[in-house]
Amino acid sequence: MDPKRRAESGYDVEELGLGFVRFEGELTLDIIEAWAMNLDKLDGSSILGTKGGVRLDPFGFFRSAGQLDLDSTANLNAAAYRWSNVVGDHAYYSGPQQHWIAALQGKVDLIPTAELALNTMLISEAIYLSDRRGCEVTAEEVVSSSVTTAAKV
Repeated sequence: MDPKRRAESGYDVEELGLGFVRFEGELTLDIIEAWAMNLDKLDGSSILGTKGGVRLDPFGFFRSAGQLDLDSTANLNAAAYRWSNVVGDHAYYSGPQQHWIAALQGKVDLIPTAELALNTMLISEAIYLSDRRGCEVTAEEVVSSSVTTAAKV
């Protein structure tokens, strides 16, 4: 750990945070955040299920067919290029400005970014609350114990 950062922060541990979120329908989100982890790398985000798994970066698709394990890759750059030239609404989602303009023109529904941001904040707050309490917490408990830090204008 950087000596100056250690002195300023008062911490002398590796900077690694873990969070686990349980959703309805037996879905789980595992969050790993590391700023100075003593490990070479963590592979990209992944989605795992009983029928297969997907790693997002580098992209891979993994599943079993009978007794044969299949590890697949795909050329996502070529797919993105093809989609941008063939799929009707792909261009509307190719960037935030493109999406905003298409939504203003009524071509697509606006992605609910405010709702997504609030849910992300709820999950972050839940991880901190769970750590303080030493147990799992529900979304309702997080909302009821949340204290605003908004600046008065």
